[in-house]
Amino acid sequence: MGENLLFPYLVEKYMERVIENMVCLRCVESVSEVANSLQLPVKDVKIGKINFTRGLTQNEISKLSDALEKKGFELVKNRNQEIVTRIKSVLIDYLKHIEATDKPENLSTFLSRNMPYNYSYLSQVFSKEREITIEHYLIHLKIERVKELLEHQKYTLSEIAWKLNYSSVQYLSNQFKSVMGKTVTEYLRQPDTERISLDQL
Repeated sequence: MGENLLFPYLVEKYMERVIENMVCLRCVESVSEVANSLQLPVKDVKIGKINFTRGLTQNEISKLSDALEKKGFELVKNRNQEIVTRIKSVLIDYLKHIEATDKPENLSTFLSRNMPYNYSYLSQVFSKEREITIEHYLIHLKIERVKELLEHQKYTLSEIAWKLNYSSVQYLSNQFKSVMGKTVTEYLRQPDTERISLDQL
């Protein structure tokens, strides 16, 4: 029998817990509500993680995990999974960064600056856990954003290409077809009835 079952009230030393599928401010509100409803010693809640004023007991962790799963979140339980979850969160921030500036920072620099690991290590862990490279995962994020912007019908394809830092409309179009299996024109004739949420990619 494992230590967790023998000592359900054993207190963990970690005061930060990483949470998967938590990528927006509404997620922060939802996770805050869950933690507060369980009367846990919350210090603060940020996108992708929750900090406590002390380590949680195994009993508290179990209750938190169950409550979060009912809301569509998942309490990360191992180091590599935690790193992957953090990478996904930072990549969504990077996508926002791309849209917010004319000269976005290099991906590897942005990731290394926002995480306490070098890019080579992050890339190795991500590829092993997700069976896809960080670069290809970012491409999928960008294409989902392209689909969202197309459906809004607010921007032309040229404007979307510029907004997402594509070198040309043709490059965007080629990447779109590679990921979606159809051209942008074909997609516009019959768009997806349901887009994939970024946190579910």
